[in-house]
Amino acid sequence: MRTVFVVILIVIAAGFLFVYARPQTQMELKSFSFDKNGVMPSRLSCDGGNLSPHLTISGVSAAAKSLALIVDDPDATRGGTFTHWIIWNIPAGTTDMLEGQYPQGAIQGRNDFGSSSYGGPCPPSGVTHSYHFKLYALDALLSLSTDSTVQDLEPEIEKHLIEKAELVGTYSRP
Repeated sequence: MRTVFVVILIVIAAGFLFVYARPQTQMELKSFSFDKNGVMPSRLSCDGGNLSPHLTISGVSAAAKSLALIVDDPDATRGGTFTHWIIWNIPAGTTDMLEGQYPQGAIQGRNDFGSSSYGGPCPPSGVTHSYHFKLYALDALLSLSTDSTVQDLEPEIEKHLIEKAELVGTYSRP
């Protein structure tokens, strides 16, 4: 009887070690269109097809109900950060956003170009700008209209944030 009790305790302890000693995965955002901190190809810019990049997402928390993405340029010369793309209610299970596409059910808001779509890099000639792709895992779907801006989206993200990942690319024009 004592042996059975010891075996049960060992099994329970091993289970706790397995669950709590595992490294926790962290949400990660990568791109097949450009390397982390690398140069974005012109097809993603105003000089090319203005295509959104191919993005891959991994390590999303099981508690996430949706994802949101903000793409901005903090190097913008007019009035501070320039928003190139906002999109929310991306299904939490999304692992791939193909170039020039976004997941069904996701909602695009108004960027600083004034459109509800992706607007690619378009810095002044001879200047390199950084483009920050900020992905947020959220504990809810958001109720925002398609004419919402980043100023509408950010407070909602703050209310529902679980975790964040970021990818940066650069672009310059001749």
